[in-house]
Amino acid sequence: MFTVMETRRLYRQVADQMRSLIERGELPAGSRLPAERDLAQRLGVSRPTVREALIVLEVEGLIDIRMGSGVYVAARKAQPAGAPPEDFEGPFELLRARAVVECAVVEEAARLARPEHIALLDRNLEEMAAAIGDRHRALALDREFHVIVASIIANATLNRFVGSMHDMRMTPYFEKLASYFENRRTWQAATEEHHAIRDAIAANDPDAARKAMRAHLQQSELRLSESFGEDHVPDAAMAAGGQAGGL
Repeated sequence: MFTVMETRRLYRQVADQMRSLIERGELPAGSRLPAERDLAQRLGVSRPTVREALIVLEVEGLIDIRMGSGVYVAARKAQPAGAPPEDFEGPFELLRARAVVECAVVEEAARLARPEHIALLDRNLEEMAAAIGDRHRALALDREFHVIVASIIANATLNRFVGSMHDMRMTPYFEKLASYFENRRTWQAATEEHHAIRDAIAANDPDAARKAMRAHLQQSELRLSESFGEDHVPDAAMAAGGQAGGL
C-alpha cells in the first residue's frame, strides 16, 4: 500500500501518497492509519516528516488526529483546502534553518551586547512570564525576544531576516501542529531557555550564548516531535546545528 519516498520535500510526497490512497478509497473513512512510527518505517522517512504530512492532511480536512487514540480518515464534509504551495517549508525544516542562523547571530550578539540591550531582553522576559497563559501574546513576545537578540548586531537586513523566519510560523500548518503540543508547561520551559540565552549574552560569552540558543532550538524541536499519543517512542534528536510550545 505504501511505497518508500524519494528525495524532494519528503513531507509533501508522504502527504500526496496518503491523499491518493484516501481519494481512491484504499483508506476508507473512519479507518485508523498505522501509528506514526510504523508509517515512518514503511515509507523510509523520519517521524517528523510523517508528522508534517499528517498536519497537511488534517488542515485539508482529510484526516482527524485524536490525541491518545490515533489518526483516522475523516468523513468528507466539505471541499478541503488546497495543498500548501510547492515552496512551503515544513515546521521542522524551519527550525533547522533557525538553528543555523540564530546560533551564529547570538554568538555575535554576545560579543557586542551593552547594558541597554540586556535591559530590553529583561523587559521582554518579564512580559513573557506574565503571558504564559495567553498563547498569541506569548508567541508575539517569543518573536520579539529573538529579534531583540538580532538587533544587538545593528544590521537591519539581519533583523528583518530573523523576524521573517518567525513570521513563517504563522501558517495554518504550523499553527495546527503547535496547537497539539503548546501549553503552559512548554511556554514556561521556553521562557526559562530564553533566560539562559539572556544570561550568556549579558556575560558577553559567545560560546555559552551559542550553546544556550542551540539547546533552546533543540528543545523546541523535541516539543513538536512528541507523539500524537498512540505510542511513546522518542524521536532521535535533530542532527545538524543542534536538536527545538514556545519556540
